[in-house]
Amino acid sequence: MRTYSSLIGRKVETESGLALGRCHDLRGELSGSHLDVLALCVGRAGRLDRLGIRTRAHDEVAWSSVVRIEGDRIVVRDP
Repeated sequence: MRTYSSLIGRKVETESGLALGRCHDLRGELSGSHLDVLALCVGRAGRLDRLGIRTRAHDEVAWSSVVRIEGDRIVVRDP
């Protein structure tokens, strides 16, 4: 099990090594008393959105695309 704080700030990269930015927030759906994570909010726009500054749609990576979490990075499938 992972905590919110253990994901925030990690680098997000594809399996081929393409940097997508850092994870600044999560998108989820509350179901009863538990939260299902749906997506990672990454990049500059994701950080601004977390601060309440909505400049444009932020980049999201579906949680189902996460391959592994290791060290200081989250590895996701190539598009």
